[in-house]
Amino acid sequence: MINLRIHRVPCKGKSARQLLAFCMVGALLLLAGCSMSMKQAKPNATADESAPTGPQVTISSNVKDGDVSVPLGQRVRVAVEHGSIESVSLTRGAGVKQLPGTTGADGLTWVSRSHLTPGATYALNVKAVSDEGNVKTLESAFTTQDLSKDQQTFPSFFPTSGSTVGVGMPVIIKFDLPVRNKKRFENNISVVTAPVQEGGFRWISDNELRWRPAKFWHAGTKVTVKANVGGVPAGNGIFGQTDRTLRFNIGRSLISRVNIETHQMRVFKNGKLINTIPITTGRQPEHTTRSGVKLIMEKYRTKDMNSETIGIDPDSADGYDLSGVEFAQRITSSGEFIHAAPWSVGSQGHANVSHGCTGMSTSNAGWLYGQTIIGDPVIYTGSNRPMTLTNGYGDWNVSFADYIAGR
Repeated sequence: MINLRIHRVPCKGKSARQLLAFCMVGALLLLAGCSMSMKQAKPNATADESAPTGPQVTISSNVKDGDVSVPLGQRVRVAVEHGSIESVSLTRGAGVKQLPGTTGADGLTWVSRSHLTPGATYALNVKAVSDEGNVKTLESAFTTQDLSKDQQTFPSFFPTSGSTVGVGMPVIIKFDLPVRNKKRFENNISVVTAPVQEGGFRWISDNELRWRPAKFWHAGTKVTVKANVGGVPAGNGIFGQTDRTLRFNIGRSLISRVNIETHQMRVFKNGKLINTIPITTGRQPEHTTRSGVKLIMEKYRTKDMNSETIGIDPDSADGYDLSGVEFAQRITSSGEFIHAAPWSVGSQGHANVSHGCTGMSTSNAGWLYGQTIIGDPVIYTGSNRPMTLTNGYGDWNVSFADYIAGR
């Protein structure tokens, strides 16, 4: 800002013409100074000269904002022009689940890696940037096709989450509707163990998939099963209903060995023999107990037992109807149990007189019951009647090579 002050100047000896000329020169000098000051300020007044230049970044997706009934088998794809992908977020249910994806090596594309879940809302957020610093974002939401319960198969797990089981326990996944695309389902199911152990899948039926290690579990193993089958085509118009995760633990090693010929059971804990128990097994040849690897399936402090469940009329000479049998532990689906049999103590350790179960004294049965957990192996030898793969948890009665080959 220029401040002008006007002073009265004595005009002695000066004519009016001279005074006017003097004033005009001064005014010109002041204007020149003003002009120079404005020219110096001009560069500072230029707006946004450092803003990024170049073509604008564009983002496109094969799923648009507001789309409905998006097919479950569709992979979400993102493409960028005049820039590269900085981040992509694809979430289901207000960010509850983040879906994984793969960004191309050139940074121009992104493709989701997992299937979409039926009747779900997804949010897609993409950020891309150019070499010149231009930034572009894309935000969209869409919903997937809905399915009826008759179009979805639900995965159920055993053992239960958080449980501790024996070293023989397989992973069991049951589906309430049949799965035809078995390999596709397998590819979306993972079993992670700590420590790492080799293992593999076996389909028992269209509704049941199992996984077992090549050898009995290491004691103390932690197991995580992820069934990412939500939206996966199962065949015949059926899809996986949802993703599920199972975590369980392997306990100490407790393995019992039964010799049908010598009528003895030896119990080993962490490889050390801790007890030998006199037993009786099935009367031969009509009730021969099976040889092979069986697992503790269920435990009952007391259980009613009736021969009708194994095809024998309880009113016949060979039938039975027993109430409150103590310390009963199921080891086959067909009806073999380990239990207290006080009525046969005189034969235990000497003869096989049962209908196929393994009987022992009440005190020995109570001791064993207190030692075992679901999944503990009981290995039988000494008969020519073999245990089978599907009679309970018979997964260990085929070699590992045959086990995984049968899937």
